[in-house]
Amino acid sequence: MTTPAILFPGQGAQHEGMGRDFAAAFPAARAVFERAERVLGLPLTELIWSRGEEVNRTDVAQPGILATSVAIVAVLQERGLDLARVPLVAGLSLGEYTALWAAGALDLDDALRLVRLRGEAMQAASAALPSSMTSLLGATEDQARAVAAAGAQRGICQVANLNAPGQIILSGELAALDAAEAAAKDHGVRRTRRLVVAGGFHSECMRPAAERLRAALATIAIRPPRVPFVSNVTALETEDPARIREQLAEQVCAPVLWERSMRHALGKGLREFLEPGPGTVLAGILGKIDPEARVRSAARPEDVATALSA
Repeated sequence: MTTPAILFPGQGAQHEGMGRDFAAAFPAARAVFERAERVLGLPLTELIWSRGEEVNRTDVAQPGILATSVAIVAVLQERGLDLARVPLVAGLSLGEYTALWAAGALDLDDALRLVRLRGEAMQAASAALPSSMTSLLGATEDQARAVAAAGAQRGICQVANLNAPGQIILSGELAALDAAEAAAKDHGVRRTRRLVVAGGFHSECMRPAAERLRAALATIAIRPPRVPFVSNVTALETEDPARIREQLAEQVCAPVLWERSMRHALGKGLREFLEPGPGTVLAGILGKIDPEARVRSAARPEDVATALSA
């Protein structure tokens, strides 16, 4: 069996009920959710399984997605997944914390506490400075930067996510995004779409959240990853715990270099990937980057039987 590289989803993959089917079917998954609730002192399963739109709150979605991904990995480990043999791990934004746990760099309890604080801090920053995100459909990176510069004349406006060819997202203050959207056609971008998100993630709008997270990270033990870990901030492998700590803090304001991260993985000859977590967002993105790459989903209990097949 070829051990695949593992990609962990970030915020946006959440949905009401995520992980509930795994908890019902597998004791190992149920134990992860029980542990998360003990560590956080939070009725996490109620919030993500039966409170409707509350699952979309940043401070709920982030620990919920991490717990769901870890629960799925726990089930896969019982069926032969050896994390020490994984050739590479990466995670989209929030997913970096799950990736670092899988790589042995973060303890699960610390990862849970960090992502809850991260979610709370980002929610607070969003409330303090009205902001959002806009997708530029079909834009090149040069076009996106030109549109962001036009928006920046009215406030914070930055390229936030470079996910895949033609899939680039801007982030910033509301007036700045209005200006960017108005200028998009002048720079060759035919369509824009304002995203339904709490705030301007991965921009300077999140600076207060980054500083709160930096202070929390200073108290957490981080070990060198035992398998290659690719950072969103650099799209390169990072081993030094001090550098990882700084990148996790800066990542809240820095653009997510996901396409470059995936091209780094592909450049190492990797073609088999696993996405354990809610949804199949990362499979869709990787398909735009390299249609020949294979991403095995593990979003449903029925996926378990085939997720690790050669």
